[in-house]
Amino acid sequence: MTGDERQPRTRGLSAWTTRRWLRVGTAISLAVLALLGATGAWILVRTETLSEELVEVRSPALTTAIRLESAVLNQETGIRGYGLTGSPDFLTPYREGVVEQKARDAQLSGLIRGERSALADLTAVRKAVATWQERIARPIAAAPPGASSPLAVARAEEGRKTFDAVRAALNGQQERLSAERTGTKNDLMAMMEVRNWVFSAIGVFIVLLTVLIFEGLRRGINEPLDRLGADARVITGGDFEHPITPSGPADLRRLGEEVDSMRRRLVRELAFTEDARLRLDAQAADLQRSNAELEQFAYVASHDLQEPLRKVSSFTQLLQRRYGGQLDSRADQYIDFAVDGANRMQTLINDLLDFSRVGRLHNAHQEVDLEEVFERTVSALSVGIEEAGATITHDPLPSLVADPTQMGMLWQNLIGNAVKFRRPDEAPRIHVTADREGEMWRFTVTDNGIGIAPEYADKVFVIFQRLHTKDVYSGSGIGLAMCKKIVEFHGGAIAVDPDYRDGARITFTLAPEPPENSVPAVAPQAAGSGAERAE
Repeated sequence: MTGDERQPRTRGLSAWTTRRWLRVGTAISLAVLALLGATGAWILVRTETLSEELVEVRSPALTTAIRLESAVLNQETGIRGYGLTGSPDFLTPYREGVVEQKARDAQLSGLIRGERSALADLTAVRKAVATWQERIARPIAAAPPGASSPLAVARAEEGRKTFDAVRAALNGQQERLSAERTGTKNDLMAMMEVRNWVFSAIGVFIVLLTVLIFEGLRRGINEPLDRLGADARVITGGDFEHPITPSGPADLRRLGEEVDSMRRRLVRELAFTEDARLRLDAQAADLQRSNAELEQFAYVASHDLQEPLRKVSSFTQLLQRRYGGQLDSRADQYIDFAVDGANRMQTLINDLLDFSRVGRLHNAHQEVDLEEVFERTVSALSVGIEEAGATITHDPLPSLVADPTQMGMLWQNLIGNAVKFRRPDEAPRIHVTADREGEMWRFTVTDNGIGIAPEYADKVFVIFQRLHTKDVYSGSGIGLAMCKKIVEFHGGAIAVDPDYRDGARITFTLAPEPPENSVPAVAPQAAGSGAERAE
């Protein structure tokens, strides 16, 4: 054969893919393994059948036959003792033996179902036992207690012969069952030996097959993949311009070409991603600046509204004092509306100022004893607590690095809400807990008040959101929103426990130390006169 004739065959083998090589090798291997496997499967099934027969039939049958004999012997001992002494105590083993005999008889009958010889032996045992019980056991057991039974003496010889027949039947039964058990055991051992030889042959074949497979995989797959992996690691190290050289079967060469194509695409995507990141950083900076300007605007707007609102409130209160009762009732009502509206607006603006100051004016992080802050807060709310008859308890509270003013505002809003939103016919009971969970501290404030419906669990933390009218419960709807801002400023989270039904339970977490992005902010300057800024 010339070189030109050999060249097409070489090209044909090089065009084989990994899948084709695996299919051919797998087909040959499976053909041999199928033959060996079928033989091994038959041997396993046969071994399992013999093992189950030995464990579940032969051995239990022999054991049950021995226990059946023991039950009959207990009957004979009891009847013989009762016949000689007339003591009722001897009837107990007799009666127990009768019960045990029936149970073992039924169990043995189920085990040897379908085996004629074993069933014939069991029938012989039943007849012998029935004869002995009818002629000897039951008549003697029916004799009155207190003295030896004359029947026992009269039928002593007959009783010995009938019970010898019982023993003979039991011994014959046990001998047959023992022989069958021994035969099954011998069959099992022989089959196990055959199984060992067959599986040893299968093992040798599998070892040879494994060696061939590993050698083929090493040459046809592992080495090309190792080269591909080495090129990929060079690229992963940062040399994205490093080319990938395909090798191995046809599909692995295609894989190498596709990976190299992906590398070239990644180079283009990385350039685009870097450009997008720069634009995103610029947008984030613009958004941060916009948020700062919005907070500045909220602070300035609320601060500058104080002076004109103070004038409106002062003059409406002056009208109320000076002309109250001099005009008609409708005019007095209008003045009351104006005074109330001005006062509520002033309260709302003050709350908004406090909300905007969180993280700005109050940002002095230091070691804070929450126990001490909690006690100061309860003392500050003592008038409302005493009027409501509230009972406030708490677990030991930790010390954290936080802003003390904000911690006081947090406790004041949570405890104040628990006292305010109480049930009209029940004194408030408030309990505060603190537990360490990993790197965070988890706090709960639990009360027995009117509670918060699960559908409002998120709404209550939105600024100016109220679940009740001002006529039912006073307030501006900013307290829990301020609590949320304080907690998040200190690296935690706050939520309503939706599973608590006996009131409300607010849970929140705090970090032992403030997060890195919690940096002091410069207090915004309000527009207006110098007197207004000092205010």
